[in-house]
Amino acid sequence: MLYDYLIENYKPNEPIFVSDVVLPISDSNLRQMFKTLCDTGKIKRFDTGVYYIPKKSILKNGVPLAADDVAAAKYIIKKGKVDGFYSGFTFANQLGISTQVPYVQEIVSNNASTRVKEVTVRNKRIILRRARTPINNENYVVLQLLDLLKDLEQYYDVDFEEVCSRLCRYVREENITKAQVDRYIEEYPDKTYKNIYRTGLYNAFA
Repeated sequence: MLYDYLIENYKPNEPIFVSDVVLPISDSNLRQMFKTLCDTGKIKRFDTGVYYIPKKSILKNGVPLAADDVAAAKYIIKKGKVDGFYSGFTFANQLGISTQVPYVQEIVSNNASTRVKEVTVRNKRIILRRARTPINNENYVVLQLLDLLKDLEQYYDVDFEEVCSRLCRYVREENITKAQVDRYIEEYPDKTYKNIYRTGLYNAFA
């Protein structure tokens, strides 16, 4: 019963959170069923309450589930529903305006219980911040940009002209509009607005 449910709803090496499983059985029976599937090798345990269907591989022990994937599913996007985004040095590195590869990931998420705290997913350290306003599939791109702009000076280590170019390219690729920015700008400090003009982004918005 449980295995059929899992293979129907999850891909190999996709994090399975026990708390997300909806079946007409008690919690204790559900936990026992997960244990039985682990004992038979049909699924594997990543951590407390987190499992996965192992991906087929020529490797003896299969392809392990990555901590990054578990963190992303827990705090950023799960089953197509966006709840967060990468921020700070993590996002700056992804954009190419910082050459630093951060050891600690930074994430802003609806699923953060406090304003800011450090959490660990297996061996992955994460600085987790609570969202200023609810994050969803429609607004995460503009919120991610505004979050970076509020402390932009801290994050870039390339030529400022390159920073402006990359940010403008990102705005155009994601089709961020003035209306979107105007809707959320009040959630951020005044320097966010100043950095929009410093970088020339206002003219790049659709």
